[in-house]
Amino acid sequence: MAIRVLFLTGWLLLGVGAAVAHWFGPGVDGRKLDLAARHLRTAEKAVAAEDYSSAVEEFGLALKALPEGRGAEARKIRLEKAKAQMLARQLPEAHSELRTLVDEMAADGGADPKVLADARSAQANSQYYMTWLMRLEGQNRDVWEPEIESSRQTYRLLAEQADKRGDATAAAKHREDLESSIRLARLELSELQGLPLPSQ
Repeated sequence: MAIRVLFLTGWLLLGVGAAVAHWFGPGVDGRKLDLAARHLRTAEKAVAAEDYSSAVEEFGLALKALPEGRGAEARKIRLEKAKAQMLARQLPEAHSELRTLVDEMAADGGADPKVLADARSAQANSQYYMTWLMRLEGQNRDVWEPEIESSRQTYRLLAEQADKRGDATAAAKHREDLESSIRLARLELSELQGLPLPSQ
């Protein structure tokens, strides 16, 4: 009888130990990943509905929920959040985050090259839009020219990389963006003021 009680007590304690390990051990990461995935799904729905402010908020919540050590996933979410920020009229914030993200990934030899190319493209776009706004605000050439020059160089790099991959569609898109950046730098302010703001 004593052996049976001892066996049952041990069995129950084993179950409690497993539950504790689940709630305070590896199971915590699983719950965090589930929560992050829920926020990402909500963010994607918000983007599809063109509710970009809600998307920005949900991408931010997904980042907060993500467990530590998920750098690659965090970078993808940061990129999507910055894209949503541009569409939510939060261009300065997106511009700053994209600069940080691209610098961070460019310095990391193990960074996903596709994500880095996408981040560079988004950064070049943010620089293009920032240049447009700075010019409309009457900023001096020495303030806005470095932005558009960096944008131009990035579009050229992306076009060359797309050519090497054999991706003619992406290469053509980046060349079109390159030409737009060159035109923006050459436009007279009076001509620029007569144009509608570009869509982000």
